[in-house]
Formats: sequence, C-alpha cells, structure tokens
Amino acid sequence: MLKEATFFRFLKIVGVGYKARAEAEGRQLFLKLGYSHEVEFAVPPAVRVFCFKSNIICCTGLDKDRVHQFAGAVRSCKPPEVYKGKGILYIDEVVKKKQGKKSK
Repeated sequence: MLKEATFFRFLKIVGVGYKARAEAEGRQLFLKLGYSHEVEFAVPPAVRVFCFKSNIICCTGLDKDRVHQFAGAVRSCKPPEVYKGKGILYIDEVVKKKQGKKSK
C-alpha cells in the first residue's frame, strides 16, 4: 500500500522591497527583486505555490524532485548574498556573512 506524501519547500525572501505573490490558484508566481521588471514564473503542473506573507513562498507537490527543482529555479533568480544577506534563501538555510572592507 502506497501512502500519499506531499513534499514542501519553503523559501524566504530577504531584502527591502523584495516581494512575492502567487496568482491563478498557485499556477503563476511573480517576484519583485529589485530589478527594473517583475520576474514571472509559470509553475509546472506537478507543483503548487502559495505565498503566506509577501516574503514567504511555499512550493508543494507530490513529486519531490519537481518541487525541489522548481524551488531551486526560483532561488537562482536572486541567490543569497554573503555581504548583506539579501536574496532568496531556503527557510532553514543559514548564510554566513563576510566582513567586507575595513577602512583605515
């Protein structure tokens, strides 16, 4: 007997003015990431997308590979940056910040 397993991947958007919204019942994802345009994603049929807040994205579906692949594609738009910590990161991910230049 097979159990139905639903897989989740949570993404967190960090940055001033960075926002996400899902439309068409989780079939389209729109991201504002500081570019001059809004980034638009067409969600594959095996995956659904929900936005709990404007900065938390939940990718869910029955196929683990497709859910994680889509979450990785969303994250690759704006990967986390090591100096300020801005970008799209997984909810359980920790980004070690670098120190940056020291002035005299």
